[in-house]
Amino acid sequence: MSKIKVEGTVVELDGDEMTRIIWQFIKDKLIHPYLDIDLEYYDLGIDHRDQTDDQVTVDAANAIKKHGVGVKCATITPDEARVEEFGLKKMWRSPNGTIRNILGGTIFRAPIIISNVPRLVPGWTKPIIIGRHAFGDQYRATDFKVPGPGKVMITYTPEDGSEPIEHELVNFPDRGGIVQGQYNFTKSIEDFARASLNYGLQQNYPVYLSTKNTILKAYDGAFKDIFQHVYETEFKAEFDAAGLTYEHRLIDDMVASALKWEGGYVWACKNYDGD
Repeated sequence: MSKIKVEGTVVELDGDEMTRIIWQFIKDKLIHPYLDIDLEYYDLGIDHRDQTDDQVTVDAANAIKKHGVGVKCATITPDEARVEEFGLKKMWRSPNGTIRNILGGTIFRAPIIISNVPRLVPGWTKPIIIGRHAFGDQYRATDFKVPGPGKVMITYTPEDGSEPIEHELVNFPDRGGIVQGQYNFTKSIEDFARASLNYGLQQNYPVYLSTKNTILKAYDGAFKDIFQHVYETEFKAEFDAAGLTYEHRLIDDMVASALKWEGGYVWACKNYDGD
């Protein structure tokens, strides 16, 4: 039997523990006997990531960016116990987070409804599709322990040489504490909005964005405003024609509504909420 020729290159990201064995089995039994395919291999096993100072993860992500498609096995994100177990140089970041931050994009998780499999909420008769913004926020944050009393400042220095913006984040008391600084990009939020709204059109589902803009007025408020602008200027006519809606909701209200509704919508979530 002749093999099916696959055009282009597929980036192969090997993983840890049993996934290495399962993936090799899949290749031997289901891929190589039937497909003439060019696989560009990267070993994302925890030992090799440690040996390369995690450069292999960056190289793999850039390869996916080049070729447009990749298959990734499950990998270990080390905690303190894993650092000791494997004798690692440091507690490396999540490979998934590194890859997503290089590629950008949105992760959509759509459940498969099976009539004889009990649902956690019996009223969920249609899929609830979670769209997770896969960039920035906690996953690109700088966080550290503060050893004692002192100020933490946050400063924006414009490239054009104009006046910097500076805020005092906190004045720590005795014994210090912890601090975190995070960010996101306007373009990434715009892309997230377009991906979510396009997915809603493809599935013929309404789209909801949830944030905590009542507390994070500038940060989450930007998500709310950017989504609304993209919807109004690029998608409203198509949504109206299809009889669909887009709406922003406070995340507290969205969670309560999700428990009452039957499903059948796209729920666009910020990075951590979607995770």
